[in-house]
Amino acid sequence: MVPVPKLTRADAAAALRNPLAFIAARWTPDPRTVRRAALAALVMSVVIVVTGGAVRLTGSGLGCPTWPKCTDDSLTATSEMGLHGVIEFGNRLLTYVLCAAVGWAIVAARSQKPVRRDLTRLGWLQFWVVMGNAILGGIVVLVGLNPYTVAAHFLLSSALIAVATVMWQRTREGDGVPRPLVGKAVQQLVWVLTGVTVLLIAVGTVVTGAGPHAGDSSDVPRMPLDWEMVSKLHAVLAWIVVTLTFALWFVLKAVDAPKGPLGRTRDLFVILLLQGVIGYVQYFTDLPEVLVGAHMLGSCLVWIGTLRVLLALRERPATVPADLDERADRTLTTA
Repeated sequence: MVPVPKLTRADAAAALRNPLAFIAARWTPDPRTVRRAALAALVMSVVIVVTGGAVRLTGSGLGCPTWPKCTDDSLTATSEMGLHGVIEFGNRLLTYVLCAAVGWAIVAARSQKPVRRDLTRLGWLQFWVVMGNAILGGIVVLVGLNPYTVAAHFLLSSALIAVATVMWQRTREGDGVPRPLVGKAVQQLVWVLTGVTVLLIAVGTVVTGAGPHAGDSSDVPRMPLDWEMVSKLHAVLAWIVVTLTFALWFVLKAVDAPKGPLGRTRDLFVILLLQGVIGYVQYFTDLPEVLVGAHMLGSCLVWIGTLRVLLALRERPATVPADLDERADRTLTTA
């Protein structure tokens, strides 16, 4: 049996003043635990997008007609609200699960030894994005699912996915100065690819805002745009992203690039092809809800895949602590 340490009054006071420092002083997670915590936050950031899409696609966007309560008189959904209330309130509850996952990532990053402040900052940035998006989600409900606020809600979720992806990647590498693995021309091509992907996702929110899935069974105003035209623009941008990805794959093979960038570019290309198939099938089958939901998941995976390609263009070695450098110098001098 491992003895349980006694908690003194001074320990309790220290825990109240700075709980993260209190935990970090008594727990050191291994690198695998930190990576898993970051991955859990990333997975939950995708799950909350997909479940939010399910709320909209089932017409449950106003299942809870107000915020932060579900109704003026009840914090939770009531039996009179039916299935729509359950779905909407269930999605709200998942925000707490997301907060727990982000909180675990923050605690694990803060407790790691040696301390890596970059990971802690990325964890806290996720927390504040989640808080901001929760408030924006409340505004979406209060304004009756205004399509512009719904689009902003999705874009902020995409920002959360970006930060979570960067943190997950940073847990898998050292904290040294980044060293490029490819030349400037390839880096510029990837930045263009990333920019067009951002534009693709933004136009996708316009397609949603002008399309038939308003998120509620009642009459919800849509963006006053030609849905067919916006959908075709979205398709053109998607083909540009596919072409840029294929060109990048070809260039990386031609310059004999490392396996990291090459493999991630191949993965992105496969995701894009699958996403394209789903997109065209849903377009020609009058947007069935299941395929629209799958397309939303694919959008998240495309965004993650693009970011992973961008982050694979460099490597970060682990820095050696100063005391280890001194020991090595003393060893060499003695020898």
